[in-house]
Parts: sequence; C-alpha cells; structure tokens
Amino acid sequence: MVHKFVKVCVFIAAVLFLSFTVIEFEAQARAGGSRSSGSRGTRSYSQPASPSTQPAPSRPQQASPSPTFQQPAAGGFMRSMAGGLVGGMLGGMLFRSMGFGGAGGGMGGGGIGLFEILLIAGIGYLIYRFIKKKREESSGVSSSQLNYQGANTTQVIDEYQNPQIGAGDVQTGLMNIRQFDPYFDENRFNDLAMDNFFKIQGAWMNRDLLSAAALLTDEMRRNMQQDIDKLLRDKQINRLENIAVRKVEIAEAWQESGQDYITALITANLLDYTTDENSGAVVSGSKIDPVKFEEFWTFTRPVGNNPWKLSAIDQR
Repeated sequence: MVHKFVKVCVFIAAVLFLSFTVIEFEAQARAGGSRSSGSRGTRSYSQPASPSTQPAPSRPQQASPSPTFQQPAAGGFMRSMAGGLVGGMLGGMLFRSMGFGGAGGGMGGGGIGLFEILLIAGIGYLIYRFIKKKREESSGVSSSQLNYQGANTTQVIDEYQNPQIGAGDVQTGLMNIRQFDPYFDENRFNDLAMDNFFKIQGAWMNRDLLSAAALLTDEMRRNMQQDIDKLLRDKQINRLENIAVRKVEIAEAWQESGQDYITALITANLLDYTTDENSGAVVSGSKIDPVKFEEFWTFTRPVGNNPWKLSAIDQR
C-alpha cells in the first residue's frame, strides 16, 4: 500500500514539473521570446516599476551597487534533458509496476527499492531547482552577492549608482539626463521608442537582425540571435501582424557609470502566431485572435546626445 502511494505521489510531482516545462517552452513568441532578457545596469535584479504604481521618492540610502546582469533563461538542452530523464524514469517505474521488471525489482521485491529512491531524489531535486529559480527571480539577490566595479564620472551619476535611489522619481532622472543633453525631449524619445519597437519586431519576424543591429546592444543582439537561430533550425516563422501600439510612456529614468537608462512601458496588441516555413501551417498562436500585452523596453546610451540602443526587454 505504501509502495503504491509513493508511486502515485512521484507520478503527480513529475507531471507537474513537466507541465511547467512545457508551458515555459511554448511561450516563445515576439521579439524577446516572451521572457525577460538583457541588462538594465544595476536595476537588472528588479522588475521595472509601472508608471501608475511607482512609489514616492525616498531619501537616498547607502547600499552596494550590483553588476550587470542578464536574467537567465532556461535552455532548450536542459529542458530536453530534464524531460527525457523524468520520462525515462517514469517509463521504467511503470514497466516494472506492470510486471516487466523481473523478480526482485528494487533489491528485494517488496517495499521501496533502490530505483524508487533514486527516482524520488531526482524528482525532488528538479522541483527544488525550479522553485529556487522562481524565488530568486522574484526576490532578487542579497547584498552579499553584489560586487560592482566601476568609476563615477560626476556627482550626478554617482547619485544614481544605487537602483534604490529615486527609483520612482522619473522626472528627477530625466532632469539629470538633460544636464548632459539639453535637447532631450520626452515626447521625441517616446516616438523613437515606438519606431524602434516596430523596426526590431520586423527584423525578428524576418529572422534577420541585420537591419536592426544598430538599435541593439551587443548583449541583446546575441540573445535575440539565439532565439532566431532556434526558429531557423525548427524551420518556423514567428509572424506578427496588425501591430497596434496603444501607449508608450516612460516608467524609469536614471544614470549610472556614464550611461543614460530609460525604461519605457509599451502597451500594444497584435496577431502573434508561428507557422511552419514549408507548409504554412500554424504551429502555435492564432491568426484571428489578437494578443494584448505590456512590455518594458529599456534603452541605454553613453551620457550626452548619443544614439539609444535597446538593452533589455521585460515581458510579463
């Protein structure tokens, strides 16, 4: 009885783990792959603040700044390995439970054998890693993990080294950006962010980043190219049609290490679906049901009147 109960519990845990993996894997769509990627400088560990929910400005507090960080995304290899491992173990257990495992099954025939012990340990470890990753993404990192190396260029930039200083004070951030670029205009930036949004999405759909290379940091270009390479290997095309941008508004603005940063909240809707490049059959998504979404796009540049480049996408 206990033996059967353990098998049922392990089976349920494995199904839940595989469900999470499949959901994450099938969420690849739009530029950025429906996940967060890239670098927001010292704010990479925190989610962007929505303009409607920004906290009131607070007094500066001393804290250690953090290094440039890219939010890790689970790789296809790890998904495949985890899925194969769990599937193989479940198959082996079910075969033996139906009498195909031979006598003695788990080093004794009755009770929990060595195979079940290893299976439970493996499933428990995978679930532990999954939960740990989600907790780290939501809570950030402790101050003991922060180790930033860099030099301040001015007192203004030094004030914005800490992501907690004035995080909700967009106007203060824009004011400091204007100190190095008197011609900076918020409305022109919003128009630029919208134009770049369309250009980058177009390059993504064409599976060729050449036309948008000047609009991306090296890190973002590498991240997006990896997703495009996967589409090419799978012989699939992520089609984006009827894109309508409803609103572009600045959510955060700050300076650090000689760089300007602005995070823009982009609200839009579009038809987002993936097709097989040979047959044209829809693999995922819908050709008739539009998707409404909000994304945070972070742009950066050296301080002054310099070109902006996309450095991070936070997709929710």
